[in-house]
Amino acid sequence: MDTLTHALSGALVARLIAARSTLPPAAATAWPTPAAPGSFSAAWQGGPHAPLPWQGVVVGLVAGAFPDIDVVAQWFGDVAYLTHHRGITHSVLMLPLWAALIAWLMAWAFQRTRGRPGGWKSLYAFAAAGLAVHIAGDWITQFGTMLLQPFSDRRFGLGSMFIIDLTFSGLLLAGLLLAAVFPRRRWPAALGLGAAAAWVGLATAGQFQALDVGERYARAQGMARPAITVMPRPASPFNWTVSVFDGQNYHVAHVNTQREEPLLAEADSHFIRRFSAPYLPEAMATWEQVPRFGGPGTPAWVQDAWNAPRFAFFRWFAQTPALLPGAAGVQSGAGERCAWFRDLRFDFPGRGEGPFRYGVCLPGAAGAAEGAAARIFRLEGGVRQPI
Repeated sequence: MDTLTHALSGALVARLIAARSTLPPAAATAWPTPAAPGSFSAAWQGGPHAPLPWQGVVVGLVAGAFPDIDVVAQWFGDVAYLTHHRGITHSVLMLPLWAALIAWLMAWAFQRTRGRPGGWKSLYAFAAAGLAVHIAGDWITQFGTMLLQPFSDRRFGLGSMFIIDLTFSGLLLAGLLLAAVFPRRRWPAALGLGAAAAWVGLATAGQFQALDVGERYARAQGMARPAITVMPRPASPFNWTVSVFDGQNYHVAHVNTQREEPLLAEADSHFIRRFSAPYLPEAMATWEQVPRFGGPGTPAWVQDAWNAPRFAFFRWFAQTPALLPGAAGVQSGAGERCAWFRDLRFDFPGRGEGPFRYGVCLPGAAGAAEGAAARIFRLEGGVRQPI
C-alpha cells in the first residue's frame, strides 16, 4: 500500500481503540480540538495523564506511516532497496520495539509542544496498533513483506490487493471524516475499518476465482503440475493477470472473473474504465505464451547470466521472472553479452514499461564467462543505469 493509505489506516485504528469522552455533552468540544486534561482516555487506561483525542490519532497516523521509512535504502542503490524494503521496519518480531520508540518520541514531542505531562506508556498501544495495521496493509499485497526479520528474509503476502486501491483508501478516509462528525463515538472508525476489511475480503474472493481460471486452463492444456500465479490489477477487485507456468513458458491472460461481456473503452473514457477494459471474461480471454528464458534461438549463455552470483538479489525477489521479449532481451556487442529480465507481476495493460527491470552483462563474445565477472544494470526508460 502507499504511505498515505497506511497513515489513514493508522489514524483510524487509533481512533477505534480510544474510549469516548467522559465530558458531559454540553461541555464536550468538537474533535480534534483538545479537551480538558483527563477528558479523554485510552480504552485500557484512564487518569489525568491519558492522551487527548487528537494525540492518540496523531500517534496512530505517525506509526501507520513509520515502517515506510525504509525507503531510505534506495539511497544505497537498487540492490539495497529490494533486499531491505519491507524488511526490518515491517517485522512483527520488531513491532514491540518500534512501538516503544515511536511512543517515547511522540510523548517527548507532545510535552515540548503542549506542555502536557504524561509518559510514553499511555501512547504505546496507539503506536503498536498503527504499526500492526501498516504491516497488515502490506501483507495483503503481492510485493511481499519480511515479517520475520531479522531472523528470516522470507517474504509473506496474501497477494489479493493491488498496491494502490482508491476504493480501499477512500473507505478509510470516509471513516475518519465520519469520526470527526461524531467525535464522541467509536462506531464511525469501526465502520470505516470494517468496510475496508470487507473490500479486502471481496478482493480475496476474486483471487480465488482467478486461481480457478488458471486451474481450468491448465487442465484443458493437459498440464500435469503447473505453477499458477494470479496478480491483482487496478480498477477492480475482479481484474487479474493469471499466469500458468509449464516449466518453460508462462501462459498469461488478463481476466475479469465476474464479467460476462467485454468492457468497451474509448480514448476519452474515464481512466478507471480504460484501465479495466483489457480484462476480459474468462471465455473470451486471450492466452499469451511468455518464455521464461526466451525461445529456441536464445543463446545458452543467457542461463549463465541468470545464474550469475551478483544477480542473486533478483532471483530472490522475482516471483514470475522472464527474459524481455525480442531483441530487447538479448544484446551482444562492444565486447559484452547482456540479458535483460523483468518480473511479470509489475507488467500490466496500459502501464508501459514496468519497474524492476534488470540486466546481466557478461564480458566476451563467445564461451561462458565466469559469473563473478558479471555486471548488473537497471533498465529505465530504455536506458541502462549501473547499480
